[in-house]
Amino acid sequence: MFQILVVEDDRDLCRTVCQFLNNGGYEATGCLDADTAYDALYEKTFDLIISDIMMPRVDGFEFVRTVRTLNQDIPILFMTARDDFAAKQRGYRVGIDDYMVKPIDLDELLLRVGALLRRAGIAASRKITVGDFTMDMDERTATLGDEEIPLTAREFSLLYKLLSYPKKTFTRTQLMDEFWDADTSSGPRTVDVYMTKLRSKLSACTSFEIVTVHGLGYKAVLK
Repeated sequence: MFQILVVEDDRDLCRTVCQFLNNGGYEATGCLDADTAYDALYEKTFDLIISDIMMPRVDGFEFVRTVRTLNQDIPILFMTARDDFAAKQRGYRVGIDDYMVKPIDLDELLLRVGALLRRAGIAASRKITVGDFTMDMDERTATLGDEEIPLTAREFSLLYKLLSYPKKTFTRTQLMDEFWDADTSSGPRTVDVYMTKLRSKLSACTSFEIVTVHGLGYKAVLK
């Protein structure tokens, strides 16, 4: 099921859009401001973002600019009351893919979401390809050339997260919070054990490496 992030400071509209998307076959997560949306992006892998422009503290333009430093490919749709050309022009310049003016026709929104997902190639398959290494989120498989690399569910999730945001450092605590249960007795150093296993299994891969950021955590660096 495709994951959609809705960033809208109008609580009622945010709830309405999320419910409509959920009824339309998607799984929507609503956030009332950009700061909360950043946290959601670090906690979960999304397939598409719908964002307002006029929001408290961080507006939609700045939010999109930051998202694009982390992910160049995720489709982003502005849903805003601003109908002026300057706002549309600035939106496309910072990296959005589509623009809708409020009041929103929810049926049209659903059509545009489907079109954006198809255009991004996500509707067919959710994959990350780096050189000759491929991860398929739906199949939960990782292949190097023609050889499948056996990964546990947690190893797959950790690696998919790192490769989704190349060059971004994730702390051990962030990774623990996302991929381990809250009541786990394991400490943050458990992440080190998993990274060692991943490096061993991917020793033949030359397209990227898992880099230790001393005192912080880990990141994936493409070669």
